[in-house]
Amino acid sequence: MIDSTQVPAAVLLVSASQAVEDLLAQVCAHYLPCRYDRIPEGADLIVRQLAGLPSPDVIILDGVSHPHVALALAAELAAAVPTGMIILVAERDDDLALPALRAGVRDIVFLDSEVTELRAAIDRAVRLRQAVGRPGPPSPGVDDRPRIDGRIVTVVSPKGGGGKTTVATNIAVDLAQRSPGRTVLVDLDIQFGDVASALDLEPEYHLPDTVTGQPGRDPMALKAILTEHRTGLYAICAPDSPVEADQIGGDDVGQLLRTLASEFEFVVVDTAPGLSEHTLSALDETTDLILLSSMEVPGVRGLRKELDTLSQLDLLPERRRVVINFADPHGLLSIADIEATIHGTVDHQLPRSRAAVDAVNQGIPLLESGVKDPLTKQLRILVDAIAGPAARSATPAPRADARAGAAGRVKPRRAANRWSRTRELVVR
Repeated sequence: MIDSTQVPAAVLLVSASQAVEDLLAQVCAHYLPCRYDRIPEGADLIVRQLAGLPSPDVIILDGVSHPHVALALAAELAAAVPTGMIILVAERDDDLALPALRAGVRDIVFLDSEVTELRAAIDRAVRLRQAVGRPGPPSPGVDDRPRIDGRIVTVVSPKGGGGKTTVATNIAVDLAQRSPGRTVLVDLDIQFGDVASALDLEPEYHLPDTVTGQPGRDPMALKAILTEHRTGLYAICAPDSPVEADQIGGDDVGQLLRTLASEFEFVVVDTAPGLSEHTLSALDETTDLILLSSMEVPGVRGLRKELDTLSQLDLLPERRRVVINFADPHGLLSIADIEATIHGTVDHQLPRSRAAVDAVNQGIPLLESGVKDPLTKQLRILVDAIAGPAARSATPAPRADARAGAAGRVKPRRAANRWSRTRELVVR
């Protein structure tokens, strides 16, 4: 039972194990002990005992005694005490992490861990609780306006290795530099996303933090835990561990993007290769679609299948652009070959670039550094096609290529000596 004579604290202990309490006692001088002979199977008793006491910021839950009962209790506590960030203390078990995340557990600390691990877990939980309880970060032009109907720009590609993250981060950075505080980038490659690396960020909060608890319901709480980039861009980065991705459903993605679009002018979404549940949910909300492919036979075939599938699903928005990355006028395929295969127009060609490789390794996108490079120029043309030309004080406005049409699209070079067999391979 709770000892109501103890000084109220932000940490609540729910335990039937003396070992768990001994571990907590080494970290916290004051906590609310909720001791039982056996972990309760429901949260009702705990909620009644908390009546009149301060709502906890952190709940230390004993998962040693009866782990499966503790996980069921965690799910109820997450709903009944939404302010409490749940930390599960348990014996080492590789099969426990995923069910714990699904139950709403924020962190897991093993009983045989060093005391510093529990202390660090509590610190993380407290910082998150404080973040969602304070006003969001300053966003000039957003917070002082009514809710807006922002545009959701989604970058998709049928296969990995096509430079999708490079394109998404450069689009987001350039939009943010035009209007700081009005653009947010979401890394929806939830298992192996590397937006954080591409932007040289060390996020304190990740995608799972934005779709659960108070941030999942409150736009102000959500904005409080976004990661701010030096250009004025805000970012939501992929989880540290692929196992955390399982707790994020398609409905969560849709709700997150709708909330962000009500607060930001542009929401840029980097997706995983292919058409996962999460990508399809993002496409349901997308206003501007960037379809990206490399200039290779497998990539072009994949692009054709992706276009056909999205057309059948009625997920091709009116504002969409086909972008060929690593474009090479001397390569095996021509733009004419690609257009014949996809039965459509290639809107932009992004050339191969050594500067792009250096930019990724340094975590400084080309449109942030302003490095003079053919790719930088074409990326700016792409962003202008999305948002319209914008005045830039630091760099002159890009001029369209001499072969470009009115929309800034580079016209394909239709060399007469292309291998006819190449086209047959792609079209088949």
